[in-house]
Amino acid sequence: MRAARLIKLVLLLQARPSMTAAELARELEVSERTVSRDVLALSEAGVPVYADRGRAGGYRLIGGYRTRLTGLGRTEAEALFLSGVPAALRGMGLSDAASAARLKVSAALIPELRDAAEGAAQRFHLDAPAWYQEPATPELLPEVAEAVWDDRRLRVRYRRRPDTEVGRVLEPYGLVLKAGVWYLAARACPDAADTGAAGPADAPTRREPAGAHDGFRVYRVDRFVRAAVLDQPFARDPGFELADFWELRAEEFARSLLRERVLLRLTPEGVRQLPHVTERAAAREAVAAPGEPDEQGRLTVTLPVESLEVAYHQLMALGPEAEVLEPPELRARFAAAAERAHALYRQ
Repeated sequence: MRAARLIKLVLLLQARPSMTAAELARELEVSERTVSRDVLALSEAGVPVYADRGRAGGYRLIGGYRTRLTGLGRTEAEALFLSGVPAALRGMGLSDAASAARLKVSAALIPELRDAAEGAAQRFHLDAPAWYQEPATPELLPEVAEAVWDDRRLRVRYRRRPDTEVGRVLEPYGLVLKAGVWYLAARACPDAADTGAAGPADAPTRREPAGAHDGFRVYRVDRFVRAAVLDQPFARDPGFELADFWELRAEEFARSLLRERVLLRLTPEGVRQLPHVTERAAAREAVAAPGEPDEQGRLTVTLPVESLEVAYHQLMALGPEAEVLEPPELRARFAAAAERAHALYRQ
């Protein structure tokens, strides 16, 4: 632990012209007294750390000193590519690796470029979770991430419903963070018997298409009750592409939710606004379907929706720009709402 801290201290001083004891203590998460002892140990080991006295003083390396400890390890290099998603790094237990990687990159740069990382961080930031949601990191995410990084099998128990759990041995291929929720793309191991299942088999709900994504499923990480990384590596399918797989499954999932149909008559403004209040792909397909506007410029479309309840709340945002024609029960609900609004504003 101390050896790693001493290396980090040298890299910090190599990346910056000078740092105070308080700044070093904050970066290293130790006391200023510990920083003083570490600097003394480095000096005794031959590292030319110089202390500037006074109020504006601090520690610096004597000009020109360069350490050769800047080679990136695999974990650090992988974490560096995720450094724009700090919450994701913390959740997967990679924040320390990313910090070390950034330090090594900074230390390897010429002095004129060492502020590049700070400049980028001041100008761009990725905030992954959706609005009005408290992001929650699944408790077992570090174990799942470890299995993904190391290409090792993962034994899990998965909560399918509140009263049903199943056991699986998975080949974990990749993690996806979508609107603050973590998902695992994995393939069940057909040769790994599971003796702990507490419910029916987690069988696919549809026939899997043949090809590179055959047999892969998506699991919500926050539904894992237990997860253990096994000492069993697996060979990754070279044809599997995580981004392509997720795009396909996300589209399939969105479409699977749209089980009801609503017949609408839209004004031109309603046509423009529809993709902003309902599922975008479904809205765009609905307004692009063959059909001509009437003499008032209104277009009649059939819109797939998740449920009539959801459709009511979504389409209310369009106000008079949309008229519900079918089903009758939804039209009656909008008519009643319009009457209440008319009575309210008539006064």
